[in-house]
Amino acid sequence: MLFKDRTAAGQILASKLVDYTNCPDVLVLALPRGGVPVAFEIAQALNAPLDVLVVRKLGVPDNPELAMGALASGGVRIINQQIVDDLKISDEVIARVAAQEQRELERRESIYRGDEPFPELTGRKVILVDDGLATGATMWAAVIAVRQKKPHEIVLAVPVAAPETYQQLQSKVEKIVCISTPSQFYSVGMYYEDFPQTTDAEVHELLKKSIVNSQ
Repeated sequence: MLFKDRTAAGQILASKLVDYTNCPDVLVLALPRGGVPVAFEIAQALNAPLDVLVVRKLGVPDNPELAMGALASGGVRIINQQIVDDLKISDEVIARVAAQEQRELERRESIYRGDEPFPELTGRKVILVDDGLATGATMWAAVIAVRQKKPHEIVLAVPVAAPETYQQLQSKVEKIVCISTPSQFYSVGMYYEDFPQTTDAEVHELLKKSIVNSQ
């Protein structure tokens, strides 16, 4: 176990991002749900605004934890063609899973954001945060979605990542800040002492608290 919980992990990550403190063009963008408690601590420490980018993994039907792709806000869809080919997953199955996850993406956007528009990213330094990277499918979708908005810089901030995923994403962004890339990586939750599922209510509360604290 490396981290007590997501809050502690966020505090450690924040200490590695001090160069972004009090920068008016910085935005901390969390991947809900688990990335939000981590990102909240970073945003508080950097005195930066916090928002969310909703991303949904496209899980293999017989093994939902295995990502065959991902969706992100803004109409982004990526497919891991190697997994699709290896498991002989049909276009119909991909379409069915994608439709289901698109509905959930829209539901979460409505809960977290309501009528508020997505923040302007053009020319900004965007710190993308999650509680860890396993396959990296959802984070890759997030990077594509953010890159379309023409930011000045994309920084990935995660407490722990699978080494191969870290290496794959390293060339896709300007910077990655990661505390640990253990060689024997099995799951993100293994590296937390306390790793409960983050709820929609907790996400909503942290976003609301972040707005209040920034006023």
